[in-house]
Amino acid sequence: MSPRPPLLVNVAGVLRHLGTRTELSRTATLAGLQVMAARVPEGAQIQLVGVIESTASGAVKVTGAVSAPWTGECRRCLGPVEGQLVAEVSEVFEAHPIEGDTYPLVDEQIDLGNMVRDALLLALPLAPLCQPRCPGPDPEEFPVGQACEGSGGTDRPVDPRWAQLDQLGTKGPDAEAGPTAGAGA
Repeated sequence: MSPRPPLLVNVAGVLRHLGTRTELSRTATLAGLQVMAARVPEGAQIQLVGVIESTASGAVKVTGAVSAPWTGECRRCLGPVEGQLVAEVSEVFEAHPIEGDTYPLVDEQIDLGNMVRDALLLALPLAPLCQPRCPGPDPEEFPVGQACEGSGGTDRPVDPRWAQLDQLGTKGPDAEAGPTAGAGA
């Protein structure tokens, strides 16, 4: 027997009385909430506060807000970033769900887990910043290199992170043709 989902709610009372509204407040943890450089930390408390109400079509509507802490890396300086997510939800649960539009209502119960997961994943920042005007990496940490050999002696700086590529050279059959050889001319 599998364990009971943490956000499973019995809605029998709401379904039996059309127009009935029930307050909802649940706390749970969900794993695997991450997009790009932002995530809800494993074991973090996720809070759902809202209202459940029945509709004339025999469905159940859930409205409210989902909140959770998040952490990530700044897209410019790669420093740590954290914050609090708040995502508004307004979703319908029905016996015959429409994929991508509604969630399932099974045996007078709704599992709010997928709705909460979807809301939080959509609310996570894709490219967080530690501050609105983050200047990026410290120039002292990434000093500018010498002039590039292929630049004709100009003072174009070389990024030290690309230095290993300079050691590869241009040996091979297409070396004399240049970088655009075979480019579909």
